[in-house]
Amino acid sequence: QLQLVESGGGLVQPGGSLRLSCAPSGFTLDYYAIGWFRQAPGKEREGVSCISSSGGSTRYADAVKGRFTISRDNAKKTIYLQMNNLKTEDTAVYYCAAGRLGYYSSATSLIRESYGYWGQGTQVTVSS
Repeated sequence: QLQLVESGGGLVQPGGSLRLSCAPSGFTLDYYAIGWFRQAPGKEREGVSCISSSGGSTRYADAVKGRFTISRDNAKKTIYLQMNNLKTEDTAVYYCAAGRLGYYSSATSLIRESYGYWGQGTQVTVSS
């Protein structure tokens, strides 16, 4: 059974940092790109970042470029989203998702429809 579990959310002041973790189980990362999405109250879920199934390609939304970094630890089978210089507008529930974009592929996507499996989400609140 394919599952994704996020962790690492919390309350942080503007300018602070958080690291989110996504722990997939029940499938091989070589077949799936992993994406991070977020949804703020009253807004659509939007793509934040993704890493390809090969692990060699990444993509970021313009709003987070230069502040967020996605990475993958193959030994721990965990995907991380390091978030620095957080802003109040980063407040949202953050979800990780898995999408089958090709075996050991460099393909990436920030489109929600590219992903078929989703975690439960973790709350990130940026406030003073």
